[in-house]
Amino acid sequence: MPVVRSSDAVTHEIHGARFVSYATPRTGSRELAAWRGEIPAGTKAPAHTVTKEEILHLLDGELLITLDGRTERVGAGDTLIINAGATLTVENPTAETAVTWVTTSLGLEAELADGTRIVPPWAN
Repeated sequence: MPVVRSSDAVTHEIHGARFVSYATPRTGSRELAAWRGEIPAGTKAPAHTVTKEEILHLLDGELLITLDGRTERVGAGDTLIINAGATLTVENPTAETAVTWVTTSLGLEAELADGTRIVPPWAN
């Protein structure tokens, strides 16, 4: 039975946020990736378009999410379904760190508005 201990999780930081990866091929996952995201107060990630569907569940805090041009304030307990090809911006306008749990298929990539392609190691 694969068990990923918190001490085995790998942390990555990009655009002011922290991603702590648990489910990856390195930890035994064959199809899915899962990670905890920590978005500090005042952080706004650049808009990016994803290649795979993502499920984002907000564990703690509040975020402003812009998905394909529509902005929603989401709070702890809310879940977003982000379809492949969607453009997403995540912003934490509050004074507290927001914490998310995200699950997606392995192979997720993101493209920034300038055409830069990101292959996040926490999702591959």
